[in-house]
Amino acid sequence: MPRLIVSCLLALALCACTDASDLDSAPADLGDFHLGHNVVVAPKLFKGPFSRKASRAEWIAVMKAAVDERFGRYEGTRLYHLGISVDGYVLAQPGIPVVAAPKSLLILNVSVWDDTAGKKLNSSTKRITVAESFSADTVVGSGLTLSRDEQMQNLARNAAKQIEIWLRKEKRAKGWFENAPAPKPEAPSEPAPQPEPAPPEPVAEPAPEPPAQPIPEPVTEAAEGDDAPPPASANARRRRSQEALDFPRSTQ
Repeated sequence: MPRLIVSCLLALALCACTDASDLDSAPADLGDFHLGHNVVVAPKLFKGPFSRKASRAEWIAVMKAAVDERFGRYEGTRLYHLGISVDGYVLAQPGIPVVAAPKSLLILNVSVWDDTAGKKLNSSTKRITVAESFSADTVVGSGLTLSRDEQMQNLARNAAKQIEIWLRKEKRAKGWFENAPAPKPEAPSEPAPQPEPAPPEPVAEPAPEPPAQPIPEPVTEAAEGDDAPPPASANARRRRSQEALDFPRSTQ
C-alpha cells in the first residue's frame, strides 16, 4: 500500500497530460482491429491521498464507457479483447489551497487478447497512468471547478486515449493488428470413385417342352390265326339272329 501511495505522488509529478478531444476525428491506424470484449475490473482499487471517494462499480462503468466510445469506432474484421484493471485513483477535492493546485490521477493495467489466435499479445501487463487534461478548469485544481463525475469522465477518456497510443506503438514495433494472411484456396477435391454397377443377373430360360408324342391308335386283337375274318358288324349280327328265329316257321 505505501508503494502505491508513492507511485501516485510520483505520477502526479511526472505524468503527461493527454488530450482526448479527438473523438470526432478519423480514428488512428490500428490495422484490422475490432473491439471484442471490453472487460474492466477493479479488484484492488486504491484511493490516493487527498482524494474524493468513488466506488469500484462507478470506476468500472465510467472506464467501460470511455473504452467503447474510443475503440468502438474501429471497424476491422479481426476481434481483439481488452482487459483493464483499475488499480488506483486520486480525485482532487475542494478545500486544498490554490497554491497546491491538486491534480486528479488514474492508474490502471491493460492486456490485449487476439481472439483468432486465442492468446495474449503482451507478455507483461501494461501499466498506464494518466492525469486530468489541462484546461482553464484545471489550472487551479479540478477539485475547485469540476464535479467528481466530471473528473472521473475526464480521467477515463484520457486513459482510453493512452491505451490507443500504446496500441499504435505496438502495431508499428511488433506488427500487432496486421491483416491476417488470406487463406490459401483449397484444391478442388477429386470426386470419390463410384463403384461399377453389378452385372445383371442372368435370367433363367424356361426349360424346353418335350416333343409331343404321337397318340397310338387302338390295336384290335385278332382271333387266333392270321386268317380269322374280321368281326361282324352289328347289323350283320342282327340279321343272322332274325334269320335264325324265322327258320323253323319256314320248314313247317
